[in-house]
Amino acid sequence: MKSKVFLKLVSAFILVIAAATLTLDFAVRRAWESSLRGEIERSLMQKAQMFAERVQHEQKLPLQTLVNEAAEASGSQVMIIGRDGLVLADSAGDPAHSGSDSASPEVQQALQGKVATNSRSSEGVAFMVVAVPISNGAVRMAYPLNAIAQANASIRKTLIIASLLAMLIAMLVAAFAAQSITRRLQRIVAFSGQVAEGNLAARIDESSNDEIGQVARSLDRTARRLQESFQDLERSRRELETLLNSMQEPVIAVGANGNVIWANQRMEKMLPGGIHRNVALVENVRDPEFLGVFNEALQTRQVASARAHAVFPGKIFNVTAAPTPSGGVVAVLTDLTELERVERTRRDFIANVSHELRTPLTSIQGYAETLLEGQIEPTTREFLEIIRKNAFRMARLTEDLLVLARVESGEKEFKMQPTIPGDLLREAEQSYRELVKSEDVQIEVCNQAHKTVHVDRDAIHQVLTNLVDNALKYAREGKRLVLGTNDVPNGVEFYVEDFGPGISSEHLPRLFERFYRVDKARSRESGGTGLGLAIAKHIVLAHGGTIRADSELRKGSRFSFTLPTFDGHHV
Repeated sequence: MKSKVFLKLVSAFILVIAAATLTLDFAVRRAWESSLRGEIERSLMQKAQMFAERVQHEQKLPLQTLVNEAAEASGSQVMIIGRDGLVLADSAGDPAHSGSDSASPEVQQALQGKVATNSRSSEGVAFMVVAVPISNGAVRMAYPLNAIAQANASIRKTLIIASLLAMLIAMLVAAFAAQSITRRLQRIVAFSGQVAEGNLAARIDESSNDEIGQVARSLDRTARRLQESFQDLERSRRELETLLNSMQEPVIAVGANGNVIWANQRMEKMLPGGIHRNVALVENVRDPEFLGVFNEALQTRQVASARAHAVFPGKIFNVTAAPTPSGGVVAVLTDLTELERVERTRRDFIANVSHELRTPLTSIQGYAETLLEGQIEPTTREFLEIIRKNAFRMARLTEDLLVLARVESGEKEFKMQPTIPGDLLREAEQSYRELVKSEDVQIEVCNQAHKTVHVDRDAIHQVLTNLVDNALKYAREGKRLVLGTNDVPNGVEFYVEDFGPGISSEHLPRLFERFYRVDKARSRESGGTGLGLAIAKHIVLAHGGTIRADSELRKGSRFSFTLPTFDGHHV
């Protein structure tokens, strides 16, 4: 660094000195030379005029003596020219050989009565020439200018010597300045290196107010703010880690490369071998369902959820994985083991109770019907009819509970086969053809699907009939019911639409819950069990589809479900 700063400073000084030297040589020397020329011209003019006065008034001395004395006194070449242009006397030698000088323009002007000056060169020497008229001719003085050239050479030599001396001084000054700047810059570089290595407590003391001092103080303020920011960040990280470690649910995070970067204490304790950080997730957990959720969240950058059964022996977890801004994924595991056990117990209880109730209910219904066939009193017949209706309703309820329990538990086996959606619609329409006529309701079939679905025909028929049963409760007011299908991406949509009074929006999210009734009085009058839509939902979900309800008051309701298409790979 020192050599670089030194060279830069010396180079800058040399450029400044060179520029100043050239400026002086070009401007000052020219001005001085012009001034010197003017002074020589004025002095030569005065000498020429004084010599002309002497020539006119001197009668005793010969002309040659006069020119010799004048030449010696002025240091110039002196000449006297007659009116006819002939040289009468010349300090340089024989007047007979000075013809060209007497014919010069300045001499001709002087012979005409004018004072004239001129510059000319003779044999490589420059002269300043002045011609002054006299009564019988003119005098001419020529002063050699080689003294100016010598003076210029002397000045240029002086400038060069001064420049070299200035450069020597500049090198000394540059060395001193470079040493000072280098020490200050080295402190800044050392300080920056400490900050870059993570030592945010490093500080630099700089009292100077120049640019380097301002840079040092700015870096010092930056380090202080970084330290404060990192302290806040570290404090937030510890608080978050404490919060996550206090959670009962296991939490684990992976980076964009799939390696584990963090896990809370609950997750550490759950796995027998603990969590190995900075290694692939598959090296820590081998459950395919668990890994699939992470891969889905990593690839789609959307929240993914699934159940995992092999993360810990005997435990069932719901794994919810969400993408992080850094490109990784964080997942929370919710223990569903106890909930599953309770749910399984509930389903088993419902299935067992329903199964046990079927026999006595069938007996009650049979005995009631047998008694009704005999001769009995009207009051007794009314009571027996009530017993039969309620026994029949309870039998339907137990049957629906059994079906729902089997579907939810996965015990019900579906016989999947490729099926044309139009066939399912026609079977559902045929089942209700006579009923809708008696109810004065028009049923329409609108088959727009061209794909094939892979379903259990009997199960989907039950879904359609449950939806039609539900719609018929409201279609009487709309006098019209539509069964239809549409092709949708990766599947076929089935729908049942009525044009009755519709359903309020607050009821829509709960329509597929067990025993949920929008209008309890109407449902009881129609003999419904409150399980039809719940059964339809679980059958559709078991087929890998989705189901939903849409409604608008006074315009009707639309129940629809989507089933996946047959791609030839189902078994």
